[in-house]
Amino acid sequence: GLKNPILVSGTDGVGTKLKIAFELDKHDTVGIDCVAMCVNDVLCCGAKPLFFLDYIAVGKNFPEKVAAIVSGVAEGCVQSNCALIGGETAEMPGFYPVNEYDIAGFSVGVVEREKILNPENVKAGDLIIALPSSGVHSNGFSLVRKIFADKNLHEHINEFGKTLGEELLTPTKIYVREVLPVISKIKSIAHITGGGFYENIPRVLPKNLTAKIELSKIKTPAIFDLLMKTGKIELDEMFHVFNMGVGMILIASPDNADGILNAVKSSYLVGEIIKGEGGIKLC
Repeated sequence: GLKNPILVSGTDGVGTKLKIAFELDKHDTVGIDCVAMCVNDVLCCGAKPLFFLDYIAVGKNFPEKVAAIVSGVAEGCVQSNCALIGGETAEMPGFYPVNEYDIAGFSVGVVEREKILNPENVKAGDLIIALPSSGVHSNGFSLVRKIFADKNLHEHINEFGKTLGEELLTPTKIYVREVLPVISKIKSIAHITGGGFYENIPRVLPKNLTAKIELSKIKTPAIFDLLMKTGKIELDEMFHVFNMGVGMILIASPDNADGILNAVKSSYLVGEIIKGEGGIKLC
């Protein structure tokens, strides 16, 4: 049904968040992370994810563990209306420890050529809409693990209503179902992953514009406060590394912003686009 279809692809892994899964011996959510990191990136071009493939490398093939991993991949594909069309499992003794593994994958999506999101369409006065994250997502875990190195991951934390480990393993939120219905109202999208606000937002803006973000409007989950306090990390550095509760930002004209906010119930305004070559300004 497309006149001039363009294929868009994205690839990623889960990173050192897997170390948390190993310690907790819980493997049914990291597959969601793997899918999310790929399909959310594809979505940033305005594309609809079509299919996904995974690659799992293990030190030793424990069928129940691999089945748990793949169940997460399947769930991620369900959440993104994306077909899981295949994958590869490699057993690599001596390369990976017996109880460890790595997972990566890629997704391919499609978009009409004239509907590809183009940051050059962004103008001063456009509004910035935040979509909440589900937690830390799947980046910054080398720092997370360093900060919590002496913490018991099995400790129940009342603020979370679960253990620290369970909170950290909360899978990356997939935004496909929320965003695709309003994609025609959006000018630009940033998926807030590695590099936090400072690296991901400027790349979806023209060079002569800046994203002005109001810190008081950001709804930051308790896990980030705990990371900041325990690790004695400056607030500015937190925004350099983590999503701080905003997993994706949408940029739209004031005329279209209300329609997006009404359609995507969890979304909220967090700033606006202004003139200036600073890239991003937190205030």
